[in-house]
Parts: sequence; structure tokens; C-alpha cells
Amino acid sequence: MIDIEGLEPVATFCGNCDCGCPQLFVDPTAPAERRVVLTDDFGQRVQMSADQFLSLVEDAKSGKLDAISTP
Repeated sequence: MIDIEGLEPVATFCGNCDCGCPQLFVDPTAPAERRVVLTDDFGQRVQMSADQFLSLVEDAKSGKLDAISTP
């Protein structure tokens, strides 16, 4: 399981089960380039800067990621 102690929760993606849904956190003690933390339900985590996360959000808002969610 992922250690989330000290991380500030931002969002949970899914939330309709007890399977360990992906979550988004901010790690206030991490270096700036690793402050945003995304965990998955397989025990992994990705750490990125706020700028990298902003780029991901902008791509999602512009529709660049829409093809991922369609079968």
C-alpha cells in the first residue's frame, strides 16, 4: 500500500468501490519538481511539478485526452 502520511488530499477518482481508487495529493514537504502526487490502485505513484500537472490539466480541458476514455 502507498504511504500517504503527510500528503494533502485533493481528489479521489472513482470512489464507488473499496479497491483503492486513484487519488491526487499535494506533498507540501517535497521539492517543487515532485510536489504533486498521483497514486493508483496498484500501489504505484507518480510525482510531478505543479507546472507539469497544469500541462496535463490543460491537455484534458482542450480535449487532447478524450480518445483515452472512449472504447
